Amino acid sequence: MSHLRSRRRLALAVPVVLSLTASLGFLPAAASAAPRTEAAVRADGASDAPALAYVVNTRTDHRTIASVKRAAAKAGGSVVAAYDRIGVLVVHSANPAFGEEMRKVPGVQSAGATRTAPLKAAGTTDEGAAEMLSAEQAARIAKASEAAGAGEPLEADQWDLRAIGADRAAKINPGSPRVTVAVIDTGVDDTHPDLAPNFSRSQSANCVGGKADTSEGAWRPYTADDYHGTHVAGEIAAARNGIGVAGVAPGVKVSGIKVSDPDDGLFYPENVVCAFVFAADHGVEITNNSYYVDPWLYNCMDDPDQRAIVDAVGRAQRYAQKKGTLSLASAGNSNHDLDSDAIVDDSSPDDSTPVTRTIDPHVCLDVPTQLPGVVTVSATGVKAEKSYYSSYGNGVVDIAAPGGDRRYQIPDTPSKDGRILSTMPNNQYAFLQGTSMASPHAAGVAALLKSRYPGATPAQLQALLKAQADNPGCPASYDQDGDGTQDATCAGGERVNGFYGFGIVNALRAVK
Repeated sequence: MSHLRSRRRLALAVPVVLSLTASLGFLPAAASAAPRTEAAVRADGASDAPALAYVVNTRTDHRTIASVKRAAAKAGGSVVAAYDRIGVLVVHSANPAFGEEMRKVPGVQSAGATRTAPLKAAGTTDEGAAEMLSAEQAARIAKASEAAGAGEPLEADQWDLRAIGADRAAKINPGSPRVTVAVIDTGVDDTHPDLAPNFSRSQSANCVGGKADTSEGAWRPYTADDYHGTHVAGEIAAARNGIGVAGVAPGVKVSGIKVSDPDDGLFYPENVVCAFVFAADHGVEITNNSYYVDPWLYNCMDDPDQRAIVDAVGRAQRYAQKKGTLSLASAGNSNHDLDSDAIVDDSSPDDSTPVTRTIDPHVCLDVPTQLPGVVTVSATGVKAEKSYYSSYGNGVVDIAAPGGDRRYQIPDTPSKDGRILSTMPNNQYAFLQGTSMASPHAAGVAALLKSRYPGATPAQLQALLKAQADNPGCPASYDQDGDGTQDATCAGGERVNGFYGFGIVNALRAVK
């Protein structure tokens, strides 16, 4: 996986399929999602052109919203979802001037297309290919786990749990079933035996198209290739049930909100808006966001389309925060300094032909991780050092957590694999690494804190998360490949710095 593709590109992460156990039979078919585009009657009467999706952000009074809806129809748009409480409309239109026309409508505060052109690319924040466990590997790990007295058959290879004290924390407080972490991702296979005991169906949905579908199985992955969300869910809350692996918070609930497009795997803004609102309205305490909102790695505020994306997703996240939901997000896999003056982005837009541009990360934002109120998480390996791929930034990164590093930080485990072992669709397990894996570790610790302090607000929970973290401080040198050149520069001090924020999360301290 190219570091320029940041946190994700699942089509590039083709797994080596070696089954751990006999198949359970693949996932039940999910209900069909709303189409990505649809034909719409343009102002000139034409109806054969493909439609694009737009977000139109307005004042929230009923009169303004009603007026904007009429204006959208007049401009050749079809409203497919309306979030009146936050003033966000999702509109399909084949009128190429739709965004420009809507920005002139009274009461409209921003409006823009959520994509550039249809192109099958692929979509999250893992780094490199997933590798399934073979039966031989599983047997070896299980034997080592039994010898070490580990609770789960594959726990000997879960160096990440031991690194943050999650194995010991589970003996004190595994987390409350009254706390739910929603995995906003590619879907979650709730039939997996390590996830089924803790899965919350009533808080799960398919948000593709911008409208929540809660029919049976709608939240599940489309295919086995959409494994990302299932892996993330296991890291958070895989049950301690004598099967497979354990999660950081094995006593809490986990839900799945699917936002990846079935055609290209991308995470479009309208899907994410739906996910944040759905989570908030269904009592979710924490969301995990191991992705960036497509098609732009960084959304620049001087571009009207990108500004509208930031506005729409930001409104949804603020709505969730006000209703008591804390959101965590991965920092990215580009090894970018998010506090620097300039970053070269040559991966956007990722739904058509990328262009090379130099951006200022202070005004061109990685969404959702750089939105106010979102906890930004960088990745570490077994040595408690920043993973080679992890983006960073003083004043941007809030905390760090294990995300894996198979290149420079090798654990003393049966597999000697520096990545993160977790659940996969169809009753399987695999190793992955990335800030995609770091964020759910932090979300699991946040869930433990919420279990201990059920009345904590999102702001208080974020403060608790930072307070319990262990900060190793900036390293004297970060020349991991030994070529004499620093691979990244850590700014800040022992208390707060660009590599680890306030520090690496500590599950044991969270429950004591």
